[in-house]
Amino acid sequence: MLRESVAIVPYDPRWPEMFEQEKRHLASCLPAGLVRRIEHFGSTAVPGLAAKPIVDILVEVTSLDETKLKIVPILEGEGYDYFWRPSWGDDTPPFYAWFIKRDEDGNRTHHIHMVEREFEHWDTLLFRDYLIEHPDAAREYACLKLRASAVHQKDRVAYSQAKTEFVKRVTETAKCRCGRTR
Repeated sequence: MLRESVAIVPYDPRWPEMFEQEKRHLASCLPAGLVRRIEHFGSTAVPGLAAKPIVDILVEVTSLDETKLKIVPILEGEGYDYFWRPSWGDDTPPFYAWFIKRDEDGNRTHHIHMVEREFEHWDTLLFRDYLIEHPDAAREYACLKLRASAVHQKDRVAYSQAKTEFVKRVTETAKCRCGRTR
């Protein structure tokens, strides 16, 4: 799974609708009391930004323990791949529920990250919004991603690590602008 190719493609105007369709699907099949909000994040959520053609979705759940018991069987039954994933590195907590949805050819179409309210994952929305509001930063990020994908085409971990400093820097800038510094 980690050795699947990293391919960056031009922005696809269908990505927001792909998110909306999946959001509706999740809202219709998952326990309502367990799911709070469903957000589109990542590069496919930034208009005009080149990205891996995989729609990232962030789902707030009230309990990860209940997610394992109630949501995992539903989504696995529909063919989603499920992972109990560390937030950082190979084994660094907190852990969260992560799902991959694939098309009929086995290509990834969606990554669904299920976390509780206090998880740092919600900072990704600040990063998304900053890139939307600052086209120069979005262009810089696109160039970085293209370079990283060329160098690390068969190594998703190295590709992600190559973007880490930029993402951290922009996220911290976004936090400062909205008064959420630590």
